[in-house]
Amino acid sequence: MKRFTVTDFCHQFISNHIGAGAFCVDATAGNGHDTEFLCRLAGNSGRVLAFDIQPLAIKNTRDRLIRLGLDHIGTVILDSHAHLANYVSPNCADCIMFNFGYLPGGDHQMSTKPETSLSAVQQGLECLKPGGLMSLCIYSGGDTGFEEKNSLLSFVTGLDPKNYLTIVSEYANRSGNPPIPVFIFKEVR
Repeated sequence: MKRFTVTDFCHQFISNHIGAGAFCVDATAGNGHDTEFLCRLAGNSGRVLAFDIQPLAIKNTRDRLIRLGLDHIGTVILDSHAHLANYVSPNCADCIMFNFGYLPGGDHQMSTKPETSLSAVQQGLECLKPGGLMSLCIYSGGDTGFEEKNSLLSFVTGLDPKNYLTIVSEYANRSGNPPIPVFIFKEVR
């Protein structure tokens, strides 16, 4: 059996809700896997913005999009996800993905931080269109600690249910500190 990762789970969930023509944001570009996924969902009529603060992540993501012929759909931005609202207007994004932690294969000392991550999620919720979807892959333990996890979970579970539907999942039989997938839908009013 194929190992079913948190990223696989999020991709499966998102693919049931997002399609051609979508405007999507990969708030943590990393090596470009989520950016590629979103570009394929959005298709030629869609658009994807990808953010990261690490030049290596920007290079890896941009190279991936060029190699796969998706660079006309995806734009890669060297900036913090905490500045998301400088690039994305309110109520216009169909999907925003976050994959917290550190760049796989990169410097583990450079990882997402509770303050900037929380700010980015708050801005992202404003940028989501009604009916839009946000996904969070929250990692904890080891290099990333628990402060970011606790801060994010406290925030998302406290969202007003009149405005948002929040789904928090967990792996029940994985040891250690497995990642936590979270999905937030912005309610249509």
